[in-house]
Formats: sequence, C-alpha cells, structure tokens
Amino acid sequence: MKAIPDCMFHSRELACKKPYGAVKAGETVEFSVYPRRERGIQYVTLWVEEDGGQPEAFPMRWYGLAGARDRYSTSFTPDHAGLYWYYFTVDGSDGPVYAMRGYGGRCEILDTLGDKYQLTVYDPAYRPPSWFGEGITYNIFPDRFCRDRMPVQPEGEGVAPRVLHENWDDIPVYQPDGNGEILNNDFFGGTLRGVIEKLDYLESLHVRTIYFNPIFQAYSNHRYDTGDYKRVDPLLGSEEDFQTLCVEAAARGMRVVLDGVFNHTGYDSRYFNGRGRYDSVGAHQSQESPYYRWFDFQQWPDQYGSWWGIYTLPQVREMDESYLDYIIDNEDSVIRRWLRLGASGWRLDVADELPDAFIRRLNAAAKQEKPDALIIGEVWEDASNKIAYSERRRYFQGGELDSVMNYPLRDAILAFLNGGTAEHFAETMECIRENYPRDVFYNLMNVIGTHDTARALTILGVSEEEWHMDRDGRAHYALPPDRLESAQRRLRLAAVIQFTMPGSPTIYYGDEAGRQGFEDPFNRRTYPWGAEDRALLGFYRKLCALRADSDTLARGGLRFLRCEGALLQYERETEHSRLLILVNRGHHAVRTHARAVYAVDMLDGAEFDRADSRGIHVTVPPETAYILRCFGTP
Repeated sequence: MKAIPDCMFHSRELACKKPYGAVKAGETVEFSVYPRRERGIQYVTLWVEEDGGQPEAFPMRWYGLAGARDRYSTSFTPDHAGLYWYYFTVDGSDGPVYAMRGYGGRCEILDTLGDKYQLTVYDPAYRPPSWFGEGITYNIFPDRFCRDRMPVQPEGEGVAPRVLHENWDDIPVYQPDGNGEILNNDFFGGTLRGVIEKLDYLESLHVRTIYFNPIFQAYSNHRYDTGDYKRVDPLLGSEEDFQTLCVEAAARGMRVVLDGVFNHTGYDSRYFNGRGRYDSVGAHQSQESPYYRWFDFQQWPDQYGSWWGIYTLPQVREMDESYLDYIIDNEDSVIRRWLRLGASGWRLDVADELPDAFIRRLNAAAKQEKPDALIIGEVWEDASNKIAYSERRRYFQGGELDSVMNYPLRDAILAFLNGGTAEHFAETMECIRENYPRDVFYNLMNVIGTHDTARALTILGVSEEEWHMDRDGRAHYALPPDRLESAQRRLRLAAVIQFTMPGSPTIYYGDEAGRQGFEDPFNRRTYPWGAEDRALLGFYRKLCALRADSDTLARGGLRFLRCEGALLQYERETEHSRLLILVNRGHHAVRTHARAVYAVDMLDGAEFDRADSRGIHVTVPPETAYILRCFGTP
C-alpha cells in the first residue's frame, strides 16, 4: 500500500503520480490528490496542456478516505511525445483554489494560477546508447594533454604560422597583442600519438570514453574555429593517427567521442576564407562561392552574423541544404566520415544554438552509420525545458540528444562544497531526475571541470578577493599550502559525489593530478606529467576502480535520505546491492545512521556494526566522505 503524502499532492510520490517522472507516449499516468476533509470539497479537476496549447480538463472522481484526507483520482494518456504542463483546481466550501507546483514537488495552494508541474513525454521506441553512462569518461584538450615530439611549424593548405612553446610547462599566452586581440595561436604541440602513448594511463583510470575537444584543422589552439572539418589539424597528427588511436583505444575497451562545432566555422577556414589562406573560393571572397549561402551576410563581405559577435567565428545557416549535405547527409559527410574512421559519437558544441531539426537529422544520420552512436549536447541548464532565442527546445522526446553535459550537477556540487546546503543539492538533482527520461538521466556527462570553467581545485580554494585579481596575478597564481590542502579535501568530496551519481563521471584532463587555474586560458594548461599530485591521483584511481566495478553505481536506483546542512546522504541500490553515500562538507563531525546490520567503507575499509533497531550509527568526520556497502536490514 502506498504511503499517504503529508500534503494534497506531491509529484514525486507514487501515491500521487504514477509512474514517476518522465513517461512514454501512450503510457497512462495516474494522478491522485488528497485534500483535507474539512475543506468541504465539491469537486477536483486536473488540467493538462501541451506546451503552447490550451489546458484540457480531466474531472477527478472521489475514491474514498485516506486518513484525515479524501482521495480524488483520474488518469491522462499522452498519445505523442512532447512537453506537457499540469495543475489542479479544487472547488470547496471556501471557493475555488489552485494546486500549483511548489518547492520539492509539493503542491502550493494559491488563489490564482502559479507555476505548473512539468510532464516530459518521450518516444518509447527511442533508446539512447547505454555504454556511455555506464562508464568513465576522460576529457582531453588535444593541444595540452601529451606530445610525442617537439612541435614544428606545420605545413599544408590553409595552415597559418603558429607560436610554438618548447617548454611544456609554460603559461599560455594570455595578454592581447598590439591590436588588442588575444589570438589564441600559441600551441604546446599535443598530438594524437601522444594520446596513444598514454592509453595505458587512461586504462589505469578505467576510462571507457575519451572525449576530445576539437581535433580538426583550425587557426586557434582551442580549435573551435574550424578551418577544415575533414582534416585532422596537422600539428596533432594525421587521419591515420586518428584511426590508429581508435583501434588502440577499442582494444582496451575504450570509445572515442569527437567535438562537433556546427553553429559556426572559422574566419580563417576553407569555407569562409577570410584571410585567403585556402585554395578554395570562400564566402568572404566571392558571392559565387559554393559556401556563400552557408553564412548570414548583412552586407557582403564584412558584415555577417557571428557567434556572440566574435568576428573570427562566422555563424552558419544550419538548415541550408548544401550545408546539411556537407555536414550530415552526404555519404562522405563530416558526421558519417569520422564515425566510419573510428569515432563512436559526437558532442555538439552550443547545442542550444542549433535548430532542433538539424539535431534530429544529425542524430538519424549518425545512427544510420552506427546504430549505437552517441550524440551529446552542450546545454548548461535543465535541458528538458530549455528556452533559447524565445523558442522551446525539444531534446529528449526521441531522436534528438542522447545526453547532455550535466552542468546543473557541477554547479550543485561546487555550491554545496563552498557552503551551500545539502537540501539545495538534493532538490537540484531531483528536479533533473523528475524532468529527464530515465535513460537520459543515467546517460549524462557528469562534469566538474571543462575547458569553459575554472579548474575545480581553484574554485574550491580561492578567496573571494582573489577572484578579482588582474590577469597577471591570475596567470601566476597557485593556492597557498593551507588552502591547497583544504581544496584537495573538498575535491575528493566532489569526486565522490560525481562518481556515485547516475551518469558518466567525466574527468577534465589534469584535474585528477591537481592542476589549478582560473578561466581560459589558465584552465587549459598542460597536463603535469612527472609533477602530478600523487596522493590525489591515487584517490582518483581508487574511485575509478570502485566505479568501474560497481553495477550498483552504473545502473542502480537513487534515493536521497537525510540531506541537512553540511550532510549529504543518499543511497544507490539494485536488487542485489545497496550503497550508502555520506558526505560531510562541514568542519564538525556529524552523527547519522545507516539502514543496515553491517557496512564497510569502500574507500578505506572501515567497518561498522549494528548499533540498535534503526541500524548502524555512523559518525562522519569533518570534510569526509564514506561509500558504505550495506548488508542486511534491521
């Protein structure tokens, strides 16, 4: 028998809404509300509206008593995928009121319309590939991970002269040039062969997916200004090197995911050719160019749409048929070609700036080439209800995105460890879990650091005043010993949360080795080979081994338990195993209990025996995390 909720409606309680969270098209959703009997209820109505549509009324029938409450129920069966919104009206002796979405899934009784509940409906035939979320991902910024040789000026069509660092430990160029521009044209010479040499290292971390930031020929070291989508940047290596990397990685059980930048190209590219370095006739050179229609010229050749107004990143018209043919549809399209050469999927840069139709077409082409190909989107917010450029995005209804970067998790982890509450962390994750299809929620790219964010270790140790240092100060900054030690403890806690939540824990290269740094380019310094923080790296190895060997962490259910202030307590459970995660970010020990007869900490082997009828009493020391394997039920 379902427990009676302590409020009229709670969207996360099966007694009120079944099934939990997002539902399949054609699946019946059962709704029940429990108003207090003294309200003198006359009738209750469920209102459901498809996003952008008109609400439809579903009268609710009285189904008897539930303690001091009445139970009213009805059902709704969505016949197609989409985003829906719902709420309730209650007519009683005091007149009509609205039951709207409140905090934590509980309803809020209002006299007027308020926030509506969300219902995500998805295509039951669509299945994201599960291999990604079940394994560990390692994110490589190609120029800065490893080089197998000293860099030399590359040659070939379209290749611009580059500033080359001989010293691997240099600080990246961060000051503007004489024209006031930061050109990002200094390179350290990381190579694909260098990555191949470090595959044993990645295997020691039990990595199953290598996610590369862009590898294609470009002017800039970040390579988000693509120069040629069909050529590996010559400083990185060759197409043959890429194929070898994919083969060698596959032999170790790893897959490769590439970064696709399809919202814009480079000013210095085969397609735009703003500097005339390519043999092709680019859109900037002639209106007769085969690429002219790709770009949004307000006044040719120098006034055109560009990403965030940055002239070196001219935006493309993604739905232009010749562009679609080149990127997606053609037998030798960019998407198909690199999948055939060994890649297993694509991460889509600025996915919320790509049309939904473009993403669906890309996903379909990728699945035609490889049925288990993965399409991940860069979305920083709740992707289930994202609005971009005044348009509701539709990412999870079936055939769009298989996953997104889980920035809400990153933000919640860092906020919690920097003084936020466990309640807020749990609520953030529960909102995502309720709104995302389960297969997507278990397939998320769980990041703590990326090339777009300051290093986690720096965020967890820097003072408020230090955030306001000038660029010279930020370039040479390192945490002082006392705050470094504290930040290292917090980073361990962050990693425990990251590795024990559903989805793929994703390591930004060097985070596991203690790399520090503020924003770009300081967060993109080279991997510190030979100067790693051995203790931190050892902790990551242990955590990676635990995650790789745990079906419970890969597929098990999630349930938040005691989440109060500095203590975060949640459970991962399958039919055969139960793990209790305890994280105390505070400066004082916290005493709690575990529903078990016996438990052992998977991190350091500490054992806990049954204390009373409630289970085991556990005292969690300050800035400490336990991953308890629980046995028996009291």
